[in-house]
Amino acid sequence: MRNTSASRGLVKLELVRALRNRKFLFFSVLYPSLLFLIIAGGTGTTDEVDGTGLTVATYMMVSMASFGALTAVLMGNSERIAKEREGGWVRQLRLTALPGHGYVLAKTASAAVVSLPSIVVVFVVAAVVKDVRLEAWQWLALTGAIWAGSLVFAALGVAIGYLATGDAVRPITMITYFGLSLLGGLWMPTTTFPRWLQDIAEWLPTHAYAALGQAIEQSRAPHAQDIAILAVSFALFAGGAAWLYRKDTLKA
Repeated sequence: MRNTSASRGLVKLELVRALRNRKFLFFSVLYPSLLFLIIAGGTGTTDEVDGTGLTVATYMMVSMASFGALTAVLMGNSERIAKEREGGWVRQLRLTALPGHGYVLAKTASAAVVSLPSIVVVFVVAAVVKDVRLEAWQWLALTGAIWAGSLVFAALGVAIGYLATGDAVRPITMITYFGLSLLGGLWMPTTTFPRWLQDIAEWLPTHAYAALGQAIEQSRAPHAQDIAILAVSFALFAGGAAWLYRKDTLKA
């Protein structure tokens, strides 16, 4: 009971802190929508992405919504946690009833809640500016799938925050962030990649993440491989984050 109360308290604290950070909100909520307009703005409503059966607007809508959620949960978590470690927050947590898994879940959940506005804003922009039209169930399913999938990268953000020092966390996060976004096909279709790079991209969690939304747009079930990649990635990231938290706490 005490563990649950401690986790809920941490979630509320993280939400308040994130919502007060205007710079963070701009990059996580507005930045992906601006990129969507830049990439898809000059294309026609019927222009398609080769090999997908989707228009450029619908394809990039899912990609940018996924990118926005990734920005919110990964960039927001890693640097903040590294700073908390340097500021002695770990020592404070040792005095509470919060276990390692509770800390990871609290950080992951709070980051995922903040990612929801970035997803919705991209959808609104796509519908209003590029006239993207889907069935009601597809909009709901897209929102749920992309939001739930962001938990994978929220856990990764926690792991990086506890793996890197305060000075190293930013470059490590940026390399991970841009690498996963580019190679996973969030900025451009992987069908434009060389064959060998497409083979690599298919095993990245960001590629599987965007593929969930694309499957919903195509009114088909997602591939089992994509679901498995996301499930395994979440287990690895969350497990690693909990282990690093406990290890860091013992050192504090």
